[in-house]
Amino acid sequence: MTSLHRHDRSASTPGAPARQDDAVGADAVARCADRRTGTGSATPLTALPLQDRPGARLSGSCDLDTRKALSAALGVVTGIPGPVVHLDLSAVAFLDTAAVAALVQASAALGGQGRRLLLHDPPYSLRKVVEMFPDECAALEVAA
Repeated sequence: MTSLHRHDRSASTPGAPARQDDAVGADAVARCADRRTGTGSATPLTALPLQDRPGARLSGSCDLDTRKALSAALGVVTGIPGPVVHLDLSAVAFLDTAAVAALVQASAALGGQGRRLLLHDPPYSLRKVVEMFPDECAALEVAA
């Protein structure tokens, strides 16, 4: 079984050609990580491309101070090609309810295209909001 936390660049299939779309998506996520909210947040939100699968790894806090950065990151993430887009949340300390709503919207948008947003290692705050509002968060899919 492959670890959900592996960010090894050597994870590509030997002999498989690199897809131009994957490189474009990774570059866009990296550029998104360079955007600043300008609000002086103590824990800035960053997004970096995953090396072993299509998606991104968020780190920091998702709250009022980082709302614009989260919106930009999710816009880029939902544009990454593939049937499943992964979002690693293992380095996210906190998500407020607006951030959870943004994840629900991103997941629903991909679902409308016949694609999936798969969340990995969500923080306690996200799990708690999902527990309190299961119907509203039904679009969210968390990896086992």
